[in-house]
This record gives sequence, C-alpha cells and structure tokens, in this order.
Amino acid sequence: MLPESAKAAVTSGRLAHLATINPDGSPHVTLAWVGLDGDDILIATMPDQRKIRNMRRDPRVAVSIETNDRDPASGLDVYLVVYGRATVTEGGAPELLQQLAYTYIGPGVKFPPWDDPPPGFVTRITVERVGGIGPWTRGE
Repeated sequence: MLPESAKAAVTSGRLAHLATINPDGSPHVTLAWVGLDGDDILIATMPDQRKIRNMRRDPRVAVSIETNDRDPASGLDVYLVVYGRATVTEGGAPELLQQLAYTYIGPGVKFPPWDDPPPGFVTRITVERVGGIGPWTRGE
C-alpha cells in the first residue's frame, strides 16, 4: 500500500524519473508525468517509445520524485522512490494525458494539443516498496 504522504508526492505536479531496464541490462531513465489510481501509479505515453518496449519485456521499474521539501530531522531534500512492476496497455493515453495536464500545465489546457491523437499507451505501476527520504520511510 502506498502511504498517503507518498501519494501526495506523486500528485504534487513534480516530474517523475522513470527507470526501466534495456535489453542489454543497462538502465534507461526518462521523465514522465505521473498520476494515481488507488495505490497504482499511472503514466501515459503517446508513441511506442523505448520505455514501453522495456517495460513490456521486463516489468521491473523504479520511479523517483523530488519534492520541494526538506527533511526536518536530517536537513536533506525530500524525495520518493517507488519500486514496482509495470503493466502496459494500449489505449487511453490521450484521456490520461488530458487529466495530468491540468496538474502539470494548468487549468483550461488542451493536451495533447492536436485533434484526433493516437490511442497511445497507459502504464500501471503496482507498488512493491517505497524508499527515499520522507515521511513514507518513517511510516507516516
């Protein structure tokens, strides 16, 4: 289960770093807008990108999000790291991107900005564990 403090970081509008595994075992890191569905993290992608191909082949992922906060105990920047498994489905990306655009760009925006976008892909990340520095590591 994703703690409420971690959910707040996911929905804060801060860009997430998504790490996937390339076919040769090397890491691939990209930025992504993220949202929530219950305890699952959602990502929308329009074209079939490397991250999609990587997650279909190997569903293990990590997502990190830096907040604007400082940890009062250590003075360090607060950040969330989520480790989980991804499931990629075709379709629904324009609708999810439109929802996320209100958080990442602002109210009244149209995104994707073109008519009749392709269906794209929605990735659902099932959280297995959380880390980083923040209240989620203290059980808050």
